Amino acid sequence: MNGNGAEPPLRRKERSMKIDWIRKLTSRKFWAAIAAFVSMMIVALGKSQETATQVTSLIMAGAAVVAYILGEGLADAAGASDSSEQA
Repeated sequence: MNGNGAEPPLRRKERSMKIDWIRKLTSRKFWAAIAAFVSMMIVALGKSQETATQVTSLIMAGAAVVAYILGEGLADAAGASDSSEQA
């Protein structure tokens, strides 16, 4: 902060550009976009549509696992903090 209590413009920009990775990794839209990009790259590189479909299926299956693990971790953390506040 400067002398008048205001935050420098660069510092405000850095904070506003911070990415919430947990939210991104649990987003179905994010994983659908990744799968679409990868499958299009596979086809563009001359591989078969079947290969692209298999890779897309693997990406979406992995996304479901990641989302489940992160979701359960967040739920467990929230439950632990709730129980410690009541004690």
